[in-house]
Amino acid sequence: MSTIRNKVQLIGNVGREPEIVNLESGKKLAKFSVATNENYKNGNGERVTETQWHNIVAWGKTAELVEKYVNKGIEVGVEGKLTSRNWDDKDGTKRYITEVVCNELLLMGK
Repeated sequence: MSTIRNKVQLIGNVGREPEIVNLESGKKLAKFSVATNENYKNGNGERVTETQWHNIVAWGKTAELVEKYVNKGIEVGVEGKLTSRNWDDKDGTKRYITEVVCNELLLMGK
């Protein structure tokens, strides 16, 4: 049971071209967003699509795969864990973000 304590699985479409960062340490970092859609019928019987956006971060070999194969619009499967962090921006305002740290990436075929 401990293997599912902080586990996220998403299938969705990449919302923007991945941002690739080569760090001084030699590590590679990839950042991109994934949109997931949920469809339902509202009280009037109309079909409604709700889109959720997820920030994805990948490191090392996974980041290299993102750099080579992931482009805006393609469908991907992402598995990882949720992380939250905060920082102060240049104006001194505290900012917060929740991200999925990707440890497995699946390129979905159409």
